[in-house]
Amino acid sequence: MLGAMFCWGIASVMAQESVGTGNEPHKPISSATEELSLAPAKVDVKPVAQDEEIRKRLQTVLDATDWFTDPQVRVQEGVVFLSGQVESDELRTWAGDLSRNTQDVVAVANRIEVPQPSAWDFRQTSSGISALWRDFIRAMPFFLFGLLILVLSVVTALLATRGVRALLRQRVRTKLLQTVIARAAGGFVVLCGVYLILRVSGLTQLALTLVGGTGLIGLVLGIAFRDITENFLSSIFLSIQRPFETGDLVEIAGVTGYVQQLNMRTTILMTLDGNLAQIPNATVYKSILSNFTTNANRREDFVVGIGYDDAINEAQEIARKVLADHPAVLNDPEPSVLADSLGSATVNLRVYFWLNGREHSWLKVRSSVIRLVKLAFQNHGIEMPDEAREVVFPQGVPVSMLAEKPAANAQSAVPAKPFPAASRHQDLEVVSTKAEAGLYSESSVIEEQAREARPLKEGENLLPAASATAAFEEHTKETRP
Repeated sequence: MLGAMFCWGIASVMAQESVGTGNEPHKPISSATEELSLAPAKVDVKPVAQDEEIRKRLQTVLDATDWFTDPQVRVQEGVVFLSGQVESDELRTWAGDLSRNTQDVVAVANRIEVPQPSAWDFRQTSSGISALWRDFIRAMPFFLFGLLILVLSVVTALLATRGVRALLRQRVRTKLLQTVIARAAGGFVVLCGVYLILRVSGLTQLALTLVGGTGLIGLVLGIAFRDITENFLSSIFLSIQRPFETGDLVEIAGVTGYVQQLNMRTTILMTLDGNLAQIPNATVYKSILSNFTTNANRREDFVVGIGYDDAINEAQEIARKVLADHPAVLNDPEPSVLADSLGSATVNLRVYFWLNGREHSWLKVRSSVIRLVKLAFQNHGIEMPDEAREVVFPQGVPVSMLAEKPAANAQSAVPAKPFPAASRHQDLEVVSTKAEAGLYSESSVIEEQAREARPLKEGENLLPAASATAAFEEHTKETRP
């Protein structure tokens, strides 16, 4: 429909030119060089404004703007013909709109040309640079204001972090929880500053998106880094509950060692072999944890077998006396010797005893007790046979005597005890031998190994340094032979 109206407007203009000019030759109109306005909805038969008045008015306006080069205006029967040159299409369109809005103008033929710039014309580039510079100058106040607000937000966040940490130091003992709450307060202050900057700059939607997307980003990061987040949360719970302290002897997931450090990712143990073992905090929190330091007393046990011909109560009393005389074995709780099972060749006794795990090594004390019980059984003639099978022949075994032995030799054939009392050495009855290297706890030795190992970052330790560790090391050094 627009195309039909456009063609009808062109035909009307051509008809008006042929009527007005009379003998003038007809000039064809090229749609490539001139712009024709749409035909008006209503055309006055007796216009109030004359063509010359319209021409003078438009010519005056175009000359006054000084935007056009050699502007020419010709009006004929209410149709305005514009010619000349202008720098941009916007100004060309503006001239056409001006003519159409003039009183009693029927149509506009806009023949104003926009010359194409040369390839070496840098005026457009310079105008773009000038526009950028003007935009930069206009944005300078917002930039300086935003920078000021950001600096104030960072300074306020640092002060808030220190203030919250000092406030929680007396109320929350967990160092990690203090750090998390303090940093969360500082981050909230910085986020408020960024939100204020975006609001002042007119980026309200971006500010709301930033605030609303913070939780979504946290959720996405939590899913992507599930293991890291799990270890981090486990470190918070461990530092709050504190099931162990620095220097405690613990067993976690089958690993036994002394606690060296609890950081935000792992728990570091110095094993009894002198190795540093790092266990993820999530594993520590979900595994069965045994702390051998919380209770100084520790129970140990071992099994010893005696012969079926020996009295059980006599063997129990001998072993109990050894435990009662041992300096590292506690009398309270009282040690006990119980019949455990009937083996194929032995009656098995299980020996239970308690010791102070902070002062003595359970491995060394156990070795000493086993050695002394064995020696006591040998001294009292208690047999400790091996697992060899005894073969019984109900019908007897035929024996042929090659030669008759004297009676004296027959008496001497009776086997004697393997360890007569006269041949025993008195130094075997000592509580601790050189091979056992004393009964003191090896925690101080392992602590020395930990200090000689690769140094740990003390700033990452979430556990406070145990004050009793130094005193315990001094005690063990004094009791060490």
